Amino acid sequence: MLNEILAPSFKVTSVTQINLSSLKRLGVEGILLDFDNTLVKWNESSLSKAIIRWVKAAKAAGFKLCIVSNAITRRLEEVALRLGIPFVPQALKPSTLGIRKALKSLDLEAEKTVMVGDQLFTDVLAGKCCGLHTVLVCPEELKEQWWMKGVRCLERFVVNQFEVEAA
Repeated sequence: MLNEILAPSFKVTSVTQINLSSLKRLGVEGILLDFDNTLVKWNESSLSKAIIRWVKAAKAAGFKLCIVSNAITRRLEEVALRLGIPFVPQALKPSTLGIRKALKSLDLEAEKTVMVGDQLFTDVLAGKCCGLHTVLVCPEELKEQWWMKGVRCLERFVVNQFEVEAA
């Protein structure tokens, strides 16, 4: 049961490691992306060249993309505009409201969509509850609020209970 609601479909250390051809073979048409610690470092807005290239490649391959974030900052809007993709702020993950809004606006079916994010108890859980494929991003370098250290420790413990392949 825990496996059904928390085990990510795939695990990577960066969004850029997600193989777009593999997603196509799975029948994926849409990619929903978390913001902080997934596309950009927490509380920052600079995009790496690798992330920009990956997003361009995903768009060129025909994927529909959308940022789905709990954030409500100007940074989110600026990054989405720079990448040329829509965004859903205040997604309230692990609630499914933001994901459902993104699916509707992009005209995507859940089973043909993947949720990519860095948090097991928000991004992966919300994605799984909506019936999406999920990719857990485990950044090698994390910068975030002090209280997230405890959450990350629990996440690592839970993730280590599952066998998850790279995307």
